[in-house]
Amino acid sequence: MPQRGRPRGFDVDEALERAVEVFWRQGYEGASVTDLTEAMGINKPSLYAAFGGKEELFRKAVARYAEKDMGYARDAFAQPTAYEVVATLLRENVIAVTRTDRPAGCLSIQGGTSCSTDNAPIAGFLAASRLGGEGALADRLARAVAEGDLPAHADPVALARFIMIVTEGQAVHAAAGVSREDLRQAAEIALAGFAAASGARLPEQATRPV
Repeated sequence: MPQRGRPRGFDVDEALERAVEVFWRQGYEGASVTDLTEAMGINKPSLYAAFGGKEELFRKAVARYAEKDMGYARDAFAQPTAYEVVATLLRENVIAVTRTDRPAGCLSIQGGTSCSTDNAPIAGFLAASRLGGEGALADRLARAVAEGDLPAHADPVALARFIMIVTEGQAVHAAAGVSREDLRQAAEIALAGFAAASGARLPEQATRPV
């Protein structure tokens, strides 16, 4: 019978959660392997054995962040109208980037905004992740056009880009200390701009008899 490998002496999920916090607060370049191992409660050989290295750990941390901290985006896409999709995204984003139990801002923004050329793949990975979210929103708005929820002249790609620029900007401002209330005000202005530019039906219009 082959011998079983030595079991890990730590909780992988818990260690990954702590890595998320380190990368979020310090960025990819600012987080040293020592910072990570100390926060995760493991040694360097264990980090490499379990996660493959710093870059692989960062990619896993971003995936966990997307699953856990950005679950509101999945809820938003499930809303029945384009207006409600965008309203949920903008409003829940404000809450997400100003949570008191998490670092302010967004890991996908703070993680690689100041990467050197040596770490260009990390910056590219984060940019691709953000563009993936923008593309998913554009697809959802295109569906709204096809279903008649948005008028035919609405541009899903431009509208999605606008919303993503707002949410990413909100994350930067949150990290700089702007209050939740001020970000909430900005989100409502952006929502009004989306409604005006897209021709989206407001909730009361959606239920009003024709």
